[in-house]
Amino acid sequence: MSTVAWGMQLPVQAQSTIFVEPWETTAGAAELGDAARAADRAGADYVAVCDHVAIPADKAEAMSTTWYHTVTTLGFLAGVTERVRLLSHVYIPVYRHPLDAAKAFLTLDALSQGRAVCGVGAGHVEDEFATLGIGFDDRGAALEEAIDVIRAAFDDEFPEAPGPRWPLDGGVGLSPRPVQDRVPIWVGGSSPAAVRRAAQYGDGWLPQGTPLDQMPDTVQRIEALRADAGRAGPFAVGGLAFGLYVGEPDWQLEPHNIWGPPDKLAHILTRWTDAGVTHLQVKFRSRSSAELTEQIERFGAEVAPLLGDA
Repeated sequence: MSTVAWGMQLPVQAQSTIFVEPWETTAGAAELGDAARAADRAGADYVAVCDHVAIPADKAEAMSTTWYHTVTTLGFLAGVTERVRLLSHVYIPVYRHPLDAAKAFLTLDALSQGRAVCGVGAGHVEDEFATLGIGFDDRGAALEEAIDVIRAAFDDEFPEAPGPRWPLDGGVGLSPRPVQDRVPIWVGGSSPAAVRRAAQYGDGWLPQGTPLDQMPDTVQRIEALRADAGRAGPFAVGGLAFGLYVGEPDWQLEPHNIWGPPDKLAHILTRWTDAGVTHLQVKFRSRSSAELTEQIERFGAEVAPLLGDA
């Protein structure tokens, strides 16, 4: 029986107080690699890494300043894993020229033997945009043009794009070329504009906080928008199921987390797949790197096989 694809955003590489576990603040490459290898062994579809460049000082207490460079980190992970896909969740392409973004993921795909997934988003920290000298108010339109440029570079060695920000006439070429026939571009965000952008520009959607009860209507809207745009082919629908613990914890977890035997967790998580989710992102609660590794392996062996057809 095939099961729904599942993945996880890795620890250590991003340390916002919203989701960081205390042990991560003193961890580094070894613990990051351990989590990625555990996900690889456990059958995860992807591991994911975030993107911020420079955190404004007035937000540093809540967000922290620890955000590893996205593609550098994914490149490191490519070297310590074998089959798991490498996802940016999400990369802000307008922080760079989109050809530079395309070159980064082309290289990642070549070096990882076809495991890159380019997840992109519009960004949300206005002062970060200002620091980088980039317009904030038109970031949505800029992202859409950046996706067009990245897709053109993924598909053609000498890409063409109309502009207006980044026009290309086929006069420059980018290699190495990707291993995949089509490097996926998944679009992040839960605003109406982000959902429309995912349907019209992406190969998948990465929601940011869309609640379960809104997923069926949102999936229907994506399907309608794709049909109207004449888009066909596979499309990944993400879902975020945070705060899991396989088994009975011997420590206090907040009520919004879920824990228990595999069949209980699978019953709860199947509600996401029933709502149209094809790629479920999970986050495991843990007090140490070793406990996280154990949780990943238990989920892959005991819970994932119970989630049913994707």
